[in-house]
Amino acid sequence: MPARSQRTSGSVAMDDYLEQILHLIEAKGYARAVDISKNLGISQASVTNMLRKLDSEGLVNHEKYRGTVLTEEGHRIARAIIERHETLTRFLRLFGLDEDTIYRDVEGMEHHVSRPTLAVIRAIADLLESNPAMLEEARKKIDSQP
Repeated sequence: MPARSQRTSGSVAMDDYLEQILHLIEAKGYARAVDISKNLGISQASVTNMLRKLDSEGLVNHEKYRGTVLTEEGHRIARAIIERHETLTRFLRLFGLDEDTIYRDVEGMEHHVSRPTLAVIRAIADLLESNPAMLEEARKKIDSQP
């Protein structure tokens, strides 16, 4: 049986919006189209169109001029997206990669990694964090690669 995609919302763009909406709600208590537009570097008209789509999919409640809130399902998906991002970042940091490389790689991987693969990465990160000697051995193997 093929692994299910980690794209829990159905698209990379929708994942990005849900993640951004949750970050804004946690930081400011609300998410407005103008803030989403600024943070994602996308026109406000495009943001409004996507918010309508997310609303029609039952992932947000969007009221023009009032803001956007996540539905229970939208919140669940956004949390999963953020957890995926944090797990991949934590794993790559173990190996001393620079933050710019980690950011770029995680942005690419987070939308495509399957749940089973993410579970493997999380387990390896947990193991390496709890076993510094094993982490050091892994780092040495990586450093010795041509």
